[in-house]
Amino acid sequence: MTPTLNPIDSIAAETLDLLEWSRLCQHLATFAATKLGVTAIRRLRIPATQAESETLLAQTREVYDLESRTSGSLSFDGIQDIGEALERAELQGILAGDELLAIATTLSGARSLRRTIDNQQDLPVLQALVSDLRTYPELEQEIHRCIDERGRVMDRASAKLEGIRGELRSVRDRIYQVLQNIVQRHSNAVQEALITQRGDRFVIPVKATHKDAIPGIVHDASSSGATLYVEPNAVVNQGNQLRQLLRREQTEEEIVRRALTEQVAAVKPDLEHVLAIATTLDLAAARARYSLWLGANSPRFIQFDPSGGDRPEPIVLRQLRHPLLVWQQQHEQGFPVVPIDLVIQPHLRVTAITGPNTGGKTVTLKTFGLAVLMAKAGLFVPAREPVELPWFEAVLADIGDEQSLQQSLSTFSGHIRRIGRILDALDTNPTPLLDPSGSSDFPDSFIVSDDTTVPSSELTQDSELDSESPTSPSLSNSLVLLDEVGAGTDPSEGSALAIALLQYLADHALLTVATTHYGELKALKYQDERFENASVEFDDVKLSPTYRLLWGIPGRSNALAIATRLGLKPEIIDSARNKVGLEASQDVNAVIAGLEAQRRQQEQKAQEAAKLLQQTEQLHRELSRKANSLQQRERDLQQQQEQRVQEAIAEARGEIAQVIRQLQRGNVTAQDAQQATESLNQIAEQRLPSRQQPAKPKPGFRPKVGDRVRIPRLGQTAEVLSNPDGDGDLRVRFGLMQMTVSLADVESLQGEKAELPEKPKPAPAPTPRVEPKTDAPAVRTSRNTIDIRGSRVPDAEVTLEKAIASAHPGPIWIIHGHGTGKLRQGVHEFLKRHPQIARFEPADKADGGTGATVAYVE
Repeated sequence: MTPTLNPIDSIAAETLDLLEWSRLCQHLATFAATKLGVTAIRRLRIPATQAESETLLAQTREVYDLESRTSGSLSFDGIQDIGEALERAELQGILAGDELLAIATTLSGARSLRRTIDNQQDLPVLQALVSDLRTYPELEQEIHRCIDERGRVMDRASAKLEGIRGELRSVRDRIYQVLQNIVQRHSNAVQEALITQRGDRFVIPVKATHKDAIPGIVHDASSSGATLYVEPNAVVNQGNQLRQLLRREQTEEEIVRRALTEQVAAVKPDLEHVLAIATTLDLAAARARYSLWLGANSPRFIQFDPSGGDRPEPIVLRQLRHPLLVWQQQHEQGFPVVPIDLVIQPHLRVTAITGPNTGGKTVTLKTFGLAVLMAKAGLFVPAREPVELPWFEAVLADIGDEQSLQQSLSTFSGHIRRIGRILDALDTNPTPLLDPSGSSDFPDSFIVSDDTTVPSSELTQDSELDSESPTSPSLSNSLVLLDEVGAGTDPSEGSALAIALLQYLADHALLTVATTHYGELKALKYQDERFENASVEFDDVKLSPTYRLLWGIPGRSNALAIATRLGLKPEIIDSARNKVGLEASQDVNAVIAGLEAQRRQQEQKAQEAAKLLQQTEQLHRELSRKANSLQQRERDLQQQQEQRVQEAIAEARGEIAQVIRQLQRGNVTAQDAQQATESLNQIAEQRLPSRQQPAKPKPGFRPKVGDRVRIPRLGQTAEVLSNPDGDGDLRVRFGLMQMTVSLADVESLQGEKAELPEKPKPAPAPTPRVEPKTDAPAVRTSRNTIDIRGSRVPDAEVTLEKAIASAHPGPIWIIHGHGTGKLRQGVHEFLKRHPQIARFEPADKADGGTGATVAYVE
């Protein structure tokens, strides 16, 4: 028995067909990178809640931003559809080699996706998506150890298998040797000097006329019968032995594949999760790449209904293009796409679009409907920023001609039948309006979408909604699209029916957009503030539509103008004008008065907007000027502070020089000089901005005994056998091998780097004592050698000052390296003006040459 569909589900499914949603999904599927993604897109489901749509849009935005960066994009290499293989593994079937290899490459591809996402910043949604992804590198490694790139089980997978294959090669070689000898001895009986196979038996082609020359078993014959494929008796026993070995080989291969299959089955839920995450990422990437190709922008869901919030916002879709027409233009050399502007104020409930036939009214309906569906499905909308529209519970449409000879339906009957289903859906499923966060006062009573059925037990809130909605008693959060409403019957009755229908929809639907030819509908705007007019523009000179949408102005049918331009007799045109003039004069006067009032309002708003824009520009210029002034002041203050610090250091250096001169006269101890040097260091540390130490990086993980770690440079996964020692070394084991590695060479299975131990700082050197001068020869030692490579000039000067103050008279070796030469130049300038340095020169070639300097302390 076929289940009965909910009215809103039935008409919503028809709407998807009318708006050609399946064609858009086909276009979107071309941007998917995997077969899984293509299949999922072709069955793309419209989300049932605003929260789900927001999540999909967030995924699309993050992938869009990631694809726009030069640092990387999502690669789906290796991801395959392993769903059937996982199901068979769970049922204890034995997976083939290529299926096992597909599982391994999928795990590798998923790990690569996670690594790409984790290495980027500002991707919280995607990082949360892959945070619990388990990719089992041990299983992947074991599959690659046992299965080669062609899906065959390798010799190293089993010692027994390796032995069997060794025997197979030996038997084949013996068979070949025997057959080669037979071919050479009986060359006149052999059709061709060739050894081939029939089944798993080795044979040689023998002429039918010489079959008795080589006795053996005939396994096959050529189509002409002139050649027989004979297995000589000399190799029959060896052939039997070969067949037995092949069966043993197959059995052993099956044992290997069964063991791997059991490992796969043990982690099937996690592998299915890997597959789901990879598909989700592929869908997000396809949406982002399609949106980028369209030149689309991210939508924002707004609060549209005044009764649902304090600050309702208008629908804004400027320069909106039909995505299917854009595709047709790019790939099928179609006509240029004319964009439309849709700005609908929140107090409006019905918009009537009028104008001539083939003017673009129906395309406007479809473009708007597709834009709403694209936003709900997490796609960007092909419109200029900002893109702002409500999240509609459902999109319900009556577009096109539904004539049916089988059901005896005329155009009018087909329209009425579908509109009746739309009204039934609205009446059966009245829903409270959503706020921008996607919540409502009745969270369990409004789950209505294209593929969600609301239980009848949850429809008991209607009376509460009736009392809380001041605009309409049962307003449904739905978008209704009607094409040529009321057409296909008597014009007077059709227009009356259309007016009554639109007034009903204004009371029961959040927004209705309808196209019509009836002039009576154009006047509804001036009778009810919830109605608005729009029209498609028509060029009276060229007698063709421009496909531009004009708001606030009703359209004309232009039938008489077109007939005049096409040469219809003037008397007929005049007679027609007389017949329509009396009936339409009253409505036309009302329309003109309304247009004049609207024009005055627009002029006033334009003046206010221009004044506000001028004030904003003036404020922006003033703020920019003040910001520049503050930045210049900050630079000046920083420069003054640096200058004062340098002056203070120079004064301190002079005091130290004076103390050193006193030391040379023997009046002051070395302890006083050391204290002065420490004072200088303290000033430099506290005052110089360049002396500030960078923040230490956050520590990583710390492996311990029993943990599993990866060694990237070896491509291995190992077990930790000992905790890291003081030097950061630890023992690990992979397979039968044990070795000692450094913490810097390992990482966790999640890709985290290990925390390196901090080396203890050397104990401070004791305060030097002044020793009497000796005539000892100049010998380079660790005490008179100073290594300042990698230091900045100010830091090097402080280091040299301390070393010179504590040095004995004689040479000291200063290693500064070559580099850019700035450090060497700074050292030489410092030595020139130091009072204790008698002279300095480049070091000998054996001591570093120009990369080091020898200074002589007095």
